[in-house]
Amino acid sequence: MEVTVKQIDGLKFSVEARAHKVICDQPLENGGEDAGMTPPEFMLGSLGTCAEFYAVQYLRARRIDDAGVEVTVTAEKLMKPARLGNFRIQVRCPAQLSAEQTEGLQRSVHHCLIHNTLLSVPDVAIELTVGEPVLR
Repeated sequence: MEVTVKQIDGLKFSVEARAHKVICDQPLENGGEDAGMTPPEFMLGSLGTCAEFYAVQYLRARRIDDAGVEVTVTAEKLMKPARLGNFRIQVRCPAQLSAEQTEGLQRSVHHCLIHNTLLSVPDVAIELTVGEPVLR
């Protein structure tokens, strides 16, 4: 998997993956134009869409109506070092489920790739290339 991030101007960036492009920006109070989500909001969005994918897949596999499924993700900004923590994923499923189906839905959401990535500290390598012009 790979994404490429390119500065558009100021604090506004284009995030590109395959044939898709989204805008990342900062709110006005942080010096941006508020033209897109912030990096932490993208992270919450990634976790939420992954959780919802697994929820919908579970329901579809059992031929249970998945219309109206909604996920909300919250997190707190923690310090020393600055990071996100205390994530909370709330899944709302309008369909009536048995206790067994509710438990199955819960298990399914726990298979989320992003959720599981956050449970294990990943290796992150930072490589710098300086003094070389970027071709655009």
